[in-house]
Amino acid sequence: MAPIRLAIVGVGKIARDQHLPSIAGNPAFTLVAAVSRHDPQIEGVPSFASLDELFASDVKVDAIALCTPPQVRYELAAKALLRGCHVFLEKPPGATLSEVEALRALADEHRVTLFASWHSRFAAGVAPARAWLTERDIRKVQIIWREDVRVWHPGQAWIWEPEGLGVFDPGINALSIATHILPRPFFLTAATLSVPANRAAPIAADLTFTDGAGTPITMDLDWRQTGPQSWDIIVETDAGTLRLARGGADLFLPDSTHSDGDVEYAGLYAHFASLVAAGQSDVDVAPLRHVADANLRGTRISVEAFED
Repeated sequence: MAPIRLAIVGVGKIARDQHLPSIAGNPAFTLVAAVSRHDPQIEGVPSFASLDELFASDVKVDAIALCTPPQVRYELAAKALLRGCHVFLEKPPGATLSEVEALRALADEHRVTLFASWHSRFAAGVAPARAWLTERDIRKVQIIWREDVRVWHPGQAWIWEPEGLGVFDPGINALSIATHILPRPFFLTAATLSVPANRAAPIAADLTFTDGAGTPITMDLDWRQTGPQSWDIIVETDAGTLRLARGGADLFLPDSTHSDGDVEYAGLYAHFASLVAAGQSDVDVAPLRHVADANLRGTRISVEAFED
């Protein structure tokens, strides 16, 4: 089979750090174009200022990877799907749930692949954690996701806008793991969102969830962490405690440890290639639904202004 001719749309930090190396390392893809309103220069690859400009050119494209902020993603994804292109959506898949559902319907109508990616699900410890938990009685879950926004998201104004998610931008990674590894669906019961006086999106959040069995699940998100960063999920079971650390890269079980390097985006692109080959889509909105629920049900409190 010929390689999938892929264009990358949005050439920022995540594209350069993760997408480009993963594309280069997967023979199922060949990078044929880059699209960015700013400086999309990638050596040896044609560059375009807009998706319209790319589609008006003679460059043949089978698929696009959308790495733009979520606020502008619907229009771009819809345009690509209407042209018969397969679409890889960086997380979160859209600014709203309704947008993503509309894109899913559009992909089905035009018989192309839509992949709403959740990179943290492909961290090394996640699959074995999911397998281990299927046979356990889960008693308590703690999610602790604390990092320094100035280190990980410096100067990214879009992230503080209403559709930018704020602290839920990293927090949705934790939710993507939790919704994947826990055997029962869970739902929000209460939330407190701490919003800086000069911002629209939260800088911290405390959430409580439960499931059909009454399991207590808590989530502590904070972008004001300094020093050591925390990306941990702790699950207490009848057979001992499971802990995922470093965002799922390290798994600690009562009798074993699983750890590996940065394999998330390689796994995403392998999955995308398999979906295209099979003529299927993968559009799971469960993590985004929990964020929407937090904004719907949560109590917003004003905290001190935040400046980069």
